[in-house]
Amino acid sequence: MRIAHVSDLHALSPLGVEWRKILFNKRITALANLLLHRARVFRRDYLDAVLAAAARNADHVVVTGDLTNMSLESEYEEAGRMLQAVARTVEVTVVPGNHDVYLPHVQREGRFSRHFSAFFISDLPELAVDVPAGRFPCVRLRGPVAVIGLSSAVPRPPFVSSGHLGRKQLDALARILAHPDVACRTPIVLVHHDPMDSRFRLEQRRSGLTDARALRDALRNVARGLVVFGHVHVRKRSELVTAAGAVQVVSASAAGVDHPSDTVRAGYNLYEIDPEGRVVSQEAWVLDPATLDVKRVLGGFGVCP
Repeated sequence: MRIAHVSDLHALSPLGVEWRKILFNKRITALANLLLHRARVFRRDYLDAVLAAAARNADHVVVTGDLTNMSLESEYEEAGRMLQAVARTVEVTVVPGNHDVYLPHVQREGRFSRHFSAFFISDLPELAVDVPAGRFPCVRLRGPVAVIGLSSAVPRPPFVSSGHLGRKQLDALARILAHPDVACRTPIVLVHHDPMDSRFRLEQRRSGLTDARALRDALRNVARGLVVFGHVHVRKRSELVTAAGAVQVVSASAAGVDHPSDTVRAGYNLYEIDPEGRVVSQEAWVLDPATLDVKRVLGGFGVCP
């Protein structure tokens, strides 16, 4: 089974900036970032090429959050159109990022669920709990794997982009991992924020996963599997040693970003799992700016410190 891992679409509104919806709230900081940095390096032609290539080359596509920039309705609609195009070819599973639940009213309106619930329909819905972006964890039982989607997306104040899973969701994850239909498969856990963040606690509270240690504890009895994430806009790999074995932890770069480094430039990760559930390969597929082809690149991953 081949799983393509895409992250951080940061879909721009085709209507342009909706000024009345961004002034006098946190979105103004996102706009400043967009104007100063992101609009220059996030390219729609790159994003379209990466999504099309991932759909051609995989049996399942997973998207680890930040589908939008500012949680604007027009951005949700645009990201939805992109994912629907991918879903015509291959199944898609999505989890949210911090940009997808940007403000408290976005959470109250259930905007992420309203637009993307078709991409996180769970095979074990009775084990999901209510969190700011919808009902998670989402579980999809597919051949030798159990794709488990977690939501770390919560509204935050300006200049804060950290995520939080919460005790209810972590307890639900423990019940899911113990479920017989999951225990006999290899878990592929999706989350937006970095579960292996080793920075100082203050930095984790500002831009990391505030309960990363609790997530690692929840995985302590997993013998093998993958945890895949986004948020950091770079491809890197590490390993979480557990009581029963080891779990590979891998991030994807932003799917449409323009950058000279192969570890950052637009692309997707491709994971291959054999019929016995072994993760037999992890590949970086990176866009060639000259041709817009997406090709396998050796050395496309950095190493977590």
